[in-house]
Amino acid sequence: MPSNAHFYEPSRGHELPHNPFKAIVGPRPIGWISSRDREGRLNLAPYSFFNAFADTPPIIGFSSSGYKDSVRNIEATGEFCWQLSTRALAEAMNQSSASVAAEVDEFELAGLTSQASRVVGVPHVKEAQVVFECRRTQTLRLQSAAGEEIDNWLVLGEVVGVHIDSALLEDGIYQTAAARPILRGGGPADYFEISPDQNFKMSRPG
Repeated sequence: MPSNAHFYEPSRGHELPHNPFKAIVGPRPIGWISSRDREGRLNLAPYSFFNAFADTPPIIGFSSSGYKDSVRNIEATGEFCWQLSTRALAEAMNQSSASVAAEVDEFELAGLTSQASRVVGVPHVKEAQVVFECRRTQTLRLQSAAGEEIDNWLVLGEVVGVHIDSALLEDGIYQTAAARPILRGGGPADYFEISPDQNFKMSRPG
């Protein structure tokens, strides 16, 4: 590490114009999550802390800062869907992030179509090229190294149904960049797009 490296302890502040943590851990996949409450009201919201955690069975998860509608709905029904955020749907995804009352349908707010899912009771975004239908496996309240509970909630779910636009399959192989997926950056408005020209290949040793 260079001798002039910037060092800070997060609990004491970063002393920079903008917190670099999210920019360093990035770009991050977007957890675009649809859910439904017990009364049948729909919710659609993006989460920038999202990833895959297992493949057999496939398990994905997202973390919510605060016990928001998505967490509450999934706790109540045990189901949710994840939709792939792409460049073509970026503006709609962003619109669905608006802080609105629980009774507001973000599908309508973002001009998107809700489509019935095949396995779970929660509908998904019809316009999305990839959708995971999920059943909740765990909800964990995160805690600090000191064991103090914090207001962040990790929701994990098993993927029980997968929808893939056939245009994204080439000889049966999913083409990651074909959908032009977008990822969250660290700045207040930063996103990144994956394009085919960014691909490089590297085989595992041994």
